[in-house]
Amino acid sequence: MIKNIDQQLAQQIVDTVKDVCGKDINFIEPSGMILASTNAKRIGSFHEIGQQAATQKTPIEVTSDEDYSGTEIGVNIPIYHNKSILAVIGISGDPNEVRKYAYLAERISNLLIRERELSTISRKQADKKQFILDSLIRNEPFNHEYLKDCLKSFHVDVKSDKRILLLHINPQDNPTTLALVEQKIEQLFEYIHLSIYAFHYPNEYLAIIDSVGFDWQTASLREFADSQKEILKIAVGKSTPLYQLSDSYQTALTALHSLSETDDVFVLFDNLTLEIILSDVKENNRDAFCHKILHNLNEEELQLIRIYFESEMSLVKTCDRLFLHKNTLQYKLNHIYQKCGLNPRAFRDAVPLYLALRLK
Repeated sequence: MIKNIDQQLAQQIVDTVKDVCGKDINFIEPSGMILASTNAKRIGSFHEIGQQAATQKTPIEVTSDEDYSGTEIGVNIPIYHNKSILAVIGISGDPNEVRKYAYLAERISNLLIRERELSTISRKQADKKQFILDSLIRNEPFNHEYLKDCLKSFHVDVKSDKRILLLHINPQDNPTTLALVEQKIEQLFEYIHLSIYAFHYPNEYLAIIDSVGFDWQTASLREFADSQKEILKIAVGKSTPLYQLSDSYQTALTALHSLSETDDVFVLFDNLTLEIILSDVKENNRDAFCHKILHNLNEEELQLIRIYFESEMSLVKTCDRLFLHKNTLQYKLNHIYQKCGLNPRAFRDAVPLYLALRLK
């Protein structure tokens, strides 16, 4: 709840009112000090009638150049907020001319004050959501009592298992597109009833999703990912107790990494198999293994093997995809065998070849 107005908001109010009525406007504190004005010279000066209007809790009109300190002819209207006087708006000019703007000035002031109040509340809520997520996905000490209070304020059931939902946004897109997608993401969260979510710098959204009832949300998540496939991917971590969500977050990262090797844009960690093991391979070991297996093969030969494995090692299916004669394909596979020492058509040799291609 706003109890005091800062100068920035006060100046926004007087500028907005002036845009409507074309008259100079003063924003006067109950003490009589002019906090903001469309006439910069009057800011910080004392306005006697403004003080009286606040004290008497009634509008006061000044119809002549009487000797009032810091006052000109015009109308001065108390601005109420939450049943108390917050300030006085002074409209300079002949009261008969500017009186008609009094109600409008009051409405504009209250609207802008309420907008700021809602913005402050929203920001505090966003800060709480960010704290909840940061506390739960990081294996670091946190203020447990404050976390419990935050969870309670969002009615989170701490006893049920949860998952981390990770939306990875492509940072290459222009800001206009990103802003639109972020708006759609928040609409999605509202639609599937997710209350705890936050932007995770530099290009991710994280959310907490209940494991119970997750099945019905899966279809909406996949549909959304498909509709935005040019700009984002969605990964969902494994189900864990609330205070073990750091594990769910790590598995969501593993699931997200697996999408880099496919055209899919949605993945659930529970559906991964080989990717779980491959994700733990250290980068230097990965590079050494790939170099040992594949270094003698050119890109055309690597692509042929990929398609061969994608075709379930079927000569017929591979020939159809590559528009090759069966004898030509066999010749090429034999040539690969000679170059790297591993036969793509033999199961024991195909395994390291397949793994190297997955790790590459």
